[in-house]
Amino acid sequence: QVQLVESGGGLVQAGGSLRLSCVASGSMLRLATMGWYRQAPGKQRDLVAEITTGGSTNYAVSVKGRFTISRDNAENTVYLQMNSLQPEDTAVYYCRARQIYSVQYYWGQGTQVTVSS
Repeated sequence: QVQLVESGGGLVQAGGSLRLSCVASGSMLRLATMGWYRQAPGKQRDLVAEITTGGSTNYAVSVKGRFTISRDNAENTVYLQMNSLQPEDTAVYYCRARQIYSVQYYWGQGTQVTVSS
């Protein structure tokens, strides 16, 4: 059992920045790949960025160069630094994680990011 809690969302103007955090808790977490996904109204939930235990990253084309994902394994936390935000980035951002040797994914409750023009 893994619990994920996101924080850091809010309302910003175009060109601004936000830093999202996701803290995992539970017993014997042994976390594997962690990632950030987003879902805008009327659209499907899509990958934003993901990061492996060893630090390898993968980004959606639309955010590459603007967003940076990182993790602190000792604190079971994953971050998403978002710079040069645009209105098209407006969505609910979700944290996803799984444990090693498991196929069960866990999702956070989501945090709202709104970018005004």
